[in-house]
Formats: sequence, structure tokens, C-alpha cells
Amino acid sequence: MLEGIIRESIGSAPARRLRRDGYLTANIYANGVENTQAAFKRGDFIKAVRRKEKLTFPVKVGDKELDVIIQEYQLHPVNGDVLHVDLRVAVPGQVTNYLVPVQTTGTPKGLKNKGVLVQSKKRIKVRGAIEDMPSKFVLDVTDLDRDDSILIRDIEVPANCRLMDRPDVAICGVIKAK
Repeated sequence: MLEGIIRESIGSAPARRLRRDGYLTANIYANGVENTQAAFKRGDFIKAVRRKEKLTFPVKVGDKELDVIIQEYQLHPVNGDVLHVDLRVAVPGQVTNYLVPVQTTGTPKGLKNKGVLVQSKKRIKVRGAIEDMPSKFVLDVTDLDRDDSILIRDIEVPANCRLMDRPDVAICGVIKAK
């Protein structure tokens, strides 16, 4: 379980001091849950996110233990380090929008025809309760030839969930290499 500290003072100067000491600032929130300003060790946070198997992962801040998902994050413009993260508490039974990651598998046959695989959506917005959410969408791209793509409407959605993006939006495709 990822353990963090509660931030007493909010502002840019205390956040800079925390970042200098190796911490990552975070905002933990949900509908009906009190907002919490927290900080996590950057290395521990990245390890916890990489080894998570579900959409949610547990955190402990102060005396509260919460299951959270990553809603949004901010990267440093030069070195790409994570500066701040917004964590949403996964309240059981509450229907809301979640961003579910997309993973591609296989090698498209269009790569042999001078094509390049482009993934235009890394996460897809899905509406439903957290119990019904998939941990990720796995797309097989081996049948994609040049100028083929996988659209939102081509995805199988679990029961009690609904895709919130337009059905004609491309998730990934093979385009002609320049």
C-alpha cells in the first residue's frame, strides 16, 4: 500500500520544497468525499502505479485508507518528471466517468506495406460504477493494414458501462509513412 503525508500548507512555495525533497504533490477527491491535499514519495508512487493490476490502487494518507484512480497528472515540460497528480476516490456504487487505459498487442500487417502504427487515444472515457469498470482495454492490431483503424464503436464494453466518446473517433490506426 502506498503511504503519503497530508500537506498542511497549500501553495507554490511549499509545493516546490516538497518536490525538492523528492515528493510528488497530489489532490485526492470524489463526490461526497472531503478533498485532501497529500504528498507521496515520487519513486514509491511510480512503483505503485506500475505494479497495479486493477484500475484502482490503495493509498494511505494520515489515518484514511482509500482506493483511488489516477484522474489527471502534470508533467515537467523539460525533463518529463511527474509534478502533480489528481487522484479520484473510487466510491463503490457511484456512477461516474472514468478514464480507462488502452493497450495494443501484436504487430500490424500494414507495417510491411510502409505503414506506421499511430495510437491517438491512450485512455477512453467510460461511464459506470467502479465495480463494472475494466482494468484496461486490450486491442489486437495484427489485422490492421495501411489506412485501417480501430474506432470507439469497435470496442466491447462490459455490462452497465457506456463509452462517452463519439463512436466515430479513432483509437489507433496504421497510416502511410512519410
